[in-house]
Amino acid sequence: MSQELSHLDEAGRARMVDVGDKDVTQRRAQARAQLRMTPATAQLLVDGRLPKGEALGVARVAGIMAAKRTPELIPLCHTVALASVEVDVAVDVEAGLATVIAATRATDRTGVEMEALVAVSIASLTLYDMVKAVERGVVLERVELLHKSGGVGGEWQRGT
Repeated sequence: MSQELSHLDEAGRARMVDVGDKDVTQRRAQARAQLRMTPATAQLLVDGRLPKGEALGVARVAGIMAAKRTPELIPLCHTVALASVEVDVAVDVEAGLATVIAATRATDRTGVEMEALVAVSIASLTLYDMVKAVERGVVLERVELLHKSGGVGGEWQRGT
């Protein structure tokens, strides 16, 4: 892995990386975020009985919309032609844990890791917004990249 800082020019100023000469390849990424809450709040979430309504579907759509807007939110990200963004939320009621997973895919010159991370972050913040009337102490934690593939960097997986 190169120690060169790709987002800095010769004078140390922030810059967007030139990806024009990179090969177009299939790019994939998967990210995860978790929210901790009481089991009672998790049950309301699963049952769709929160004061703001059915939160799981709203969070999925929010995550997809956010992934598509990543370059507007992260200053040096490139616009990527996303082929697919999937967001899913699994809730373990007994543990009071909601796990958000996003998978992104594109055929492009740069990766889709940031899109997956933005998707889980915004989906999680949307869930918080929807449950805060019931429980303000919900904790968003463990926003992390799980897997990426494609490009010069090849395959990477958490824990390997």
